[in-house]
Amino acid sequence: MKFVKTIFAVFALTLLGATLAPGARADEWNKKTVLTFSQPVEIPGQILPAGTYTFVLLDSPADRHIVQIFNADGSHLIATVLAINDYRLKPTGDTVVKFAERSGDNPEALKAWFYPGDNFGQEFVYPKQRAVELAVIVKEPVPALAADTDIKVVPIVAETPEQKEVPVAEVIMVTPAATEAVTPAPVVQETTPTPVVETQQLPQTASQLPLIVLLGLGSLGAALALKRFSS
Repeated sequence: MKFVKTIFAVFALTLLGATLAPGARADEWNKKTVLTFSQPVEIPGQILPAGTYTFVLLDSPADRHIVQIFNADGSHLIATVLAINDYRLKPTGDTVVKFAERSGDNPEALKAWFYPGDNFGQEFVYPKQRAVELAVIVKEPVPALAADTDIKVVPIVAETPEQKEVPVAEVIMVTPAATEAVTPAPVVQETTPTPVVETQQLPQTASQLPLIVLLGLGSLGAALALKRFSS
């Protein structure tokens, strides 16, 4: 889920005046991206004046999404902020930065940063009190730090428009959307039938009477021969 409601403005780079700086560079490993904002932008904990900044995803041993924001040439670290996964259905080939609706004359709050080609981005986690305020303004849950302590270990929650704290996974899509399970087609096993050997019996075409007559004559001849030799 997003903490910018559909009816509110969700600005991409050009809508806010945030553009890729000339010769913008990006790096696959740390997602290094150089961005230029034409007006002030709110990030967790502070306001960035209009200008050019370098965003880098820190390789954190704590397995957390930690974003470092540097000045234009990357020589000075300005802020280190925590983020969570923000999944989208269709990745684009361009860098995209999204903002929440502003309140009054305040700058737009930086919502998420998407690296080109990725189906997920970095959704920024705000301090608890500011997350509550943003959730009320935009009427959507906002990821928040449960306490103002070390961002490497502090739990991440979500603040709702009703000013309730809920588990972040219940209201924000931090994992890819489940795809509909496809039931595999049943496997039909082919069997080779055992051949059936049929024996054909020839039909009887003649009577057995001639054979009986022949046997009778033979017996009669044998009897006459015996009688002759015995005389």
